[in-house]
Amino acid sequence: MSISVLPRRRPLVTDGSIASIHGLEIGAERSLPIFSMGVSAGFPSPAEDHLEGRLDLNEHLIPHPTSTFFVRAAGDSMIQAGIFDGDLLVVDRSIEQRKGRIVIASLHGEFTLKRLWQDGGQIELRPENENYESIQVTVDDAFAVWGVVTYVIHKL
Repeated sequence: MSISVLPRRRPLVTDGSIASIHGLEIGAERSLPIFSMGVSAGFPSPAEDHLEGRLDLNEHLIPHPTSTFFVRAAGDSMIQAGIFDGDLLVVDRSIEQRKGRIVIASLHGEFTLKRLWQDGGQIELRPENENYESIQVTVDDAFAVWGVVTYVIHKL
């Protein structure tokens, strides 16, 4: 079963911070072995062969499958938040949108990836790169938060 997140009547319009949006395909478990020992980030520790069980990343990354979708980040407006061009973002529409959370928002029909900031009745979309300006949202703006970014997946 696939989840259709957005109607595709017209091409995706973004401010350049989003490359693509993908629905979540709900299907079979895809688990990998997980070991009970931790991995030292300092001095090496003796190796152990203790298999703890199986790890299904769906259980850890996607607690609400019917309200979760994936977004491919584009550009560098969120690099100080650890989000880089090409990163895959896990976005949950069921999580409360509140001050300080990184969100996928729609502003005048364009999607953007920014940090949500609210102070009283003022709403601001803040980039995490000093080379970009914050976006002030007014009551006259067509604005909606589509979801909250819960995880960032990128290669090292």
